[in-house]
Amino acid sequence: MLAAYFMQSTVYYYPLDAKGGKLATAIRMDNFSRRIILMKAVGYQHALPITDANALLDIELPRPLVSGKDILVRVEAVSVNPVDTKIRGRDNASEGTFEILGWDAAGVVESVGSEVKQFSPGDKVWYAGAINRPGTNMEYHLVDERIVAKMPSSLNYLEAAALPLTAITAWELLFDRLKITTKQKGTLLIIGAAGGVGSIMIQLAKQLTNLTIIATASRPETREWVLSLGADDVLDHNQSLVSQLQDSGYSDVIYVASLTHTATHLSEIASLISPQGDLAVIDDLKTFDIMPFKRKSIAIHWELMFTRSLFQTQDMIEQHYLLTQVADLVDEGRIKTTMTENFGTINAKNLIKAHALLESGKSRGKIVLAGYDR
Repeated sequence: MLAAYFMQSTVYYYPLDAKGGKLATAIRMDNFSRRIILMKAVGYQHALPITDANALLDIELPRPLVSGKDILVRVEAVSVNPVDTKIRGRDNASEGTFEILGWDAAGVVESVGSEVKQFSPGDKVWYAGAINRPGTNMEYHLVDERIVAKMPSSLNYLEAAALPLTAITAWELLFDRLKITTKQKGTLLIIGAAGGVGSIMIQLAKQLTNLTIIATASRPETREWVLSLGADDVLDHNQSLVSQLQDSGYSDVIYVASLTHTATHLSEIASLISPQGDLAVIDDLKTFDIMPFKRKSIAIHWELMFTRSLFQTQDMIEQHYLLTQVADLVDEGRIKTTMTENFGTINAKNLIKAHALLESGKSRGKIVLAGYDR
């Protein structure tokens, strides 16, 4: 809902919650020059535990106006990632405003900016978006065309929304950070392989490299999941990784992709990784002592899929290209969606449930939501 307050030739619009309370600073519209078209969204103001009723809120906002390199997408489906829960639990919105989370979407191009070259209204697209812009948990979303691609024709919106952020992360980690080639041989250990990133990384490594893929998972259902995706072997990350590798006959682990709880496994990684090997990390460590890796001359890599859009790098369009390649792999039947849970309509109640499951550490694959109550 919006409340309008008239002062001479200016109208001030305030987004309201379901009880009529103001959620943001006024949106100013001078001289009645534009017609406000509202859309639904889910946002928050204060960093609260997911058990709090106000952790996420249903709100209404004006539909964004498109310009430049942006496209306006009618969002049909979204998925939830750990970055959503981290930001919601850590960052307050600026005073008088609110934060919109969500960095995965599949939808339809509604309109395009004057500088857009790759898309037209009606195109079905998928993307993750940019961390320094509002997220995808809204009916209509602006995104730079350089980080968007046409979605796989063989998937529906729900199935497609599960993949972009994790596919970009896994692709960049494997091929941009570790610089693994299609002919590369050796062993890749993926720690925390049953989550969103691990679920697509296993598939990409299986389809595009000659590596032996060792995944870690701790529960029967997650072990079965990673094996179904193409893992050659599975270790329990709640037990000694060094001992399990030795017992399984692995003596040469060249690549390690640590996707979660890296701090817990750091000493074991230093022990098990091969001399002159490569370690890639995506999670947030409070401290990171790299000295144990010096004797083996280990190369350490960070992967953050938002880097290109955050810094507007010259190669930002690479995310368009890689999402296009992943879409082709999906349509060829070589990669499958990692969607495992459909939590229904996009609203605060269902997103709170999704955040709670992610925070429990018991999810596998990706949680998706689609459509709005209209």
